[in-house]
Amino acid sequence: MNKRNYDREMLDILSANEGKRLLLHSCCAPCSSYCLTQVAPILRTTVFYFNPNLDSEEEYLHRKSEQIRLLKETGAADFLDCDYEKEAFEEIAKGYEGEPEGGARCKRCYLLRLERTAQEAQKGGYDFFGTTLTVSPLKDGEALNAIGFALEEKYGVRYLPSDFKKRNGYLRSIELSKKYNLYRQNYCGCEYSRRSS
Repeated sequence: MNKRNYDREMLDILSANEGKRLLLHSCCAPCSSYCLTQVAPILRTTVFYFNPNLDSEEEYLHRKSEQIRLLKETGAADFLDCDYEKEAFEEIAKGYEGEPEGGARCKRCYLLRLERTAQEAQKGGYDFFGTTLTVSPLKDGEALNAIGFALEEKYGVRYLPSDFKKRNGYLRSIELSKKYNLYRQNYCGCEYSRRSS
């Protein structure tokens, strides 16, 4: 059975929805750098920074400041901030601390962050919501897209499917990180990913 081509689905949606509004969850500036080159010229994009998984407030603020700096330098999108809600991540990670990186704990984290994005998109009257997480070769794109489509049903806001790794997306994010001199961390963000890096 052929896997769905989420990149092609995204391109088809973009071509038919110019000027519509997108709330794009972003984990960090390096990951968003390439993703924004794909969506922001077509959709009126707001970057949503909700990352309670980050292992310290210092890391959270560092990544957030880099995200804001990238958006100021490129003018690619607006910015929607959140409080650092570490307890929300701790709650969903409870009982899953021993899971391997990429396992059930990570899927619960995907759901936490994408659900909040869908809620904010519904509240803000956005046409679409999506995430930059599919740019990473370490993230489960199938799981992310499945969660996104389930949340589309739940909240009535269209999910923008993606596979930002395609068309050398991850490589381009590295190149853009160098171009903008972005802080590029060597772990996903939670204390468990830090230990395994």
